[in-house]
Amino acid sequence: MEQELLTYILIIIGGGALSLCLCVYALFRFRQAPGGKYYIITTFLASVFNFAYLFELTSPGLQETWFWLRVEYIPLPFIPAFTLLMCCDYVGQRLPRWVYYVLFLIPLATIVMQHTNEWHHLYYRAISLSTDTPFPVTRLVHGLYFYVHFFYLYGCLAISVLILLWQMRRVRWRFRMQILTMVAGLVAPVVASFFYVGGKSPYGIDLGPFFISVSFVFHSIALLRYQMFDVAPIARDIVFESMEDGVVVLNENGVLVDYNNAMVDLLEGLNAQAIGMPMMSLLDSYPVLREKILLGQECDYECERRAVKTYFRIRFAPVRDKKGTPVGRIVIFANITEQAQLEEQLKYLANTDGLTSLLNKTALMQRSEQAIQGLSSEEGGPVAVIMFDIDQFKQVNDTFGHEAGDIALMHLAATAREILDDQDIAGRYGGDEFVICMPGASVTEAYELAERIRSRIAGSELLVDGETMRISSSFGVASVQVTPGDRETSVQMLIRQADHALYAAKRMGRNCVQVYG
Repeated sequence: MEQELLTYILIIIGGGALSLCLCVYALFRFRQAPGGKYYIITTFLASVFNFAYLFELTSPGLQETWFWLRVEYIPLPFIPAFTLLMCCDYVGQRLPRWVYYVLFLIPLATIVMQHTNEWHHLYYRAISLSTDTPFPVTRLVHGLYFYVHFFYLYGCLAISVLILLWQMRRVRWRFRMQILTMVAGLVAPVVASFFYVGGKSPYGIDLGPFFISVSFVFHSIALLRYQMFDVAPIARDIVFESMEDGVVVLNENGVLVDYNNAMVDLLEGLNAQAIGMPMMSLLDSYPVLREKILLGQECDYECERRAVKTYFRIRFAPVRDKKGTPVGRIVIFANITEQAQLEEQLKYLANTDGLTSLLNKTALMQRSEQAIQGLSSEEGGPVAVIMFDIDQFKQVNDTFGHEAGDIALMHLAATAREILDDQDIAGRYGGDEFVICMPGASVTEAYELAERIRSRIAGSELLVDGETMRISSSFGVASVQVTPGDRETSVQMLIRQADHALYAAKRMGRNCVQVYG
């Protein structure tokens, strides 16, 4: 008899002590963590409940048993409320104020009903000690209000379990063991109570305190092994998934280990089945990206997604174990589309003449020089330069005003732009002078282009403040054959020659095209 009772006593003492140790541990380690303060309260109440039940189980008579039974019901009704609050706070779920009132109103009513049971017998209809068991066990005939407490208690625990299971959907597998261990700790007392209420427990003993001990074994595992209340892993996972930047994690063999949601938009077909596959095999449809990742150096990457150009900066970071040994790497795709578009806009503004939208002089000279150097470094070829301006431009300004002069310049530039080919380089050289560089074009092709522009300008009319204005333009053409390795030919030389031809066109009566030489 004493041996059987001693077993139960040792289990209850162990459970109560473990609960109290976890309470103290959490007080110093997790007091400020989400759910931490409620966990501290819950473990303390559970410890009080366990030790009170210990005294009930070892009480010699009914009077002492009833006393300790009432002591048990001071902490017990609040345990489900604080458990539910712990789980809500743990997952970041805020509750309305009225929920708090409901949560604590029922436990307070339970304490009152249990402590005043002798007046109404709504909680227990009868209380006695067994005589057919190896040691005295309290026999309780439950009243109506007991079932109110029963459904409240297990309703709170059920909601707590559902909240934790719902949280599992938001985290990756490696963090789910933390939550599953917490769920196991909540389910254990529920299983015990169904045995007790159903009359299946040994000698009719309330198995709740015993299974609370089991519950806190799970809690200790969750705390020490899976870092319960250390929300950093879950927080990191949520941040990882919500990042706008795409991230892939590769092991030392280049095998895909993990990725976030942003990468799904970047790489079509990326899914859970891709984990464990070599990253290079997943990039067969992206040869440019494949080469950049193989290179392993920070670089920019441009792609088209849903007919929209998107720009990424690819960065690499090593993954190391606790000893500092490289075990893989992280590839980060930072979306720099806005930055790239801004840089392009600034570059456009820096290279573009504000009035005519052609290249300004600096950009014109740079691109023309690059085109000539390109011919020189390859197989060579012809290059032509056209220089042109508006005839008697000063007279246009004096007669119609400077606004009319601007309109004339814009019309001349727009006409040239409509006729030019994509490889031609056009810009405003200064004042009313314009230059076109034509890499790969012969002098005949340049002459024909200049004549087309001249003819269209001469045949057009401009309306300025209700008055009709006509303008004409003169053109000078220069050309040279660039040989491979040629370092003497320059765009400045060709512009100087085209300028001489332009002055010849002026001397010929304007509104014509002249070729240098």
